[in-house]
Amino acid sequence: MVKALSLVFCFSLLYGFSESKQVTLLPEALGSLNLSYIQKVGSCSYTITITTSCSSSKYTRDQISISFGDSYGNQIYAPRLDDPYTRTFEQCSTDTFQIYGPCAYQICFAYLYRSGPDGWKPSSVKISGYYSGDAMFNYNTFIPDDVWYGFDLCHNDSPSHKLASWGWFVSLIVGFCLSALL
Repeated sequence: MVKALSLVFCFSLLYGFSESKQVTLLPEALGSLNLSYIQKVGSCSYTITITTSCSSSKYTRDQISISFGDSYGNQIYAPRLDDPYTRTFEQCSTDTFQIYGPCAYQICFAYLYRSGPDGWKPSSVKISGYYSGDAMFNYNTFIPDDVWYGFDLCHNDSPSHKLASWGWFVSLIVGFCLSALL
């Protein structure tokens, strides 16, 4: 009887915590990006994969730049990724770039900059590096003109960090329930 009540209690707790809402992070405009802090030393390689949305303009002549980095102040900047002669950033396309910069650890921020008349809507940006691993940033929105636009997930108060801490709590409850049943 006690085991049955423990089982009902555990499942009711798990059901209550499993009804969480999915948090979708949206890109935001950055007031200003201080490029003077960027180290000019390029000792690490990064692969940047940018997928352009199928709802973007057919092509863009806009100038596209990227800046990304980690929470330790390592920042990488590529001033121009675009090349209208090679058909980069066309609608429904995926473009890959090799960028060199200072070695960063886990990439936690990425900003795109667009300047020009055409407009451009990236779906996602994936950044891969030897020391930093993979980081994915989902945009799915048009990048405003002449504004650094993107994500800063470096701070521990981000919604994704809060959801991860709930995951530990739910795991603790599952462990308690399993030990009560045995």
